Amino acid sequence: MTDWPGVRERVLALAAVPGSDKAFGAMGHGFALDAPLTAAEVADVQAWFGVELPEDYRSFLLHVGAGGAGPAYGAFPVRRDGSGGWHLVGDSPEEIEPGLLAEPFPGGVDPVAAVRILAERPDREDFDDLADLDVALEMWEERLAEIQYDPRSTAGALCLCDEGCGLTVWLVVTGSERGRIWRDPRCDGTDLHPMRNADGSPSDFAGWYLGRLAAAEALCGLDR
Repeated sequence: MTDWPGVRERVLALAAVPGSDKAFGAMGHGFALDAPLTAAEVADVQAWFGVELPEDYRSFLLHVGAGGAGPAYGAFPVRRDGSGGWHLVGDSPEEIEPGLLAEPFPGGVDPVAAVRILAERPDREDFDDLADLDVALEMWEERLAEIQYDPRSTAGALCLCDEGCGLTVWLVVTGSERGRIWRDPRCDGTDLHPMRNADGSPSDFAGWYLGRLAAAEALCGLDR
């Protein structure tokens, strides 16, 4: 797929279909899309981020929209910021740190650091005073969060979508997983993992987006 034929029209048409607001997240995005970016704008986005975006996502920005309606609460729109640069706009997108997008995606939290910090969890038997245990647990949880949410855990990936309750979706743009979609459930204490299509194959941006679009159309009784 190079130009997403008819997809923008399909998305926008859902806004007028009875029952489409029952699709998860639709009450938030209302099946509205930002305007597509121009080729010059996409080139500028890539220059600003310092990476070449995966082809299906790049062509989505060119032919469907810069973001808006999509899976869950929608795809974070890519927009200019006050400095003339670009960023993804959403309720909970992760901050893009300069240079990190160009680093290979590591596939989640550093496993060595995670095992180490989990082994350091304070033990009730080591404390006579429960108040001291509470303080130790709070400090340990802070150290654990620093490891879980170390920005290097998601180097080489763009935070693409909010699924609600702290769950997010990432598009890998650098490294061996480039072009693939990963879900981020770190809010539940588990690590990032790759998303898969119905046939078990790794999900890319097009598969992720079109699969959710087809599901929304099926919910409304629309046959494709």
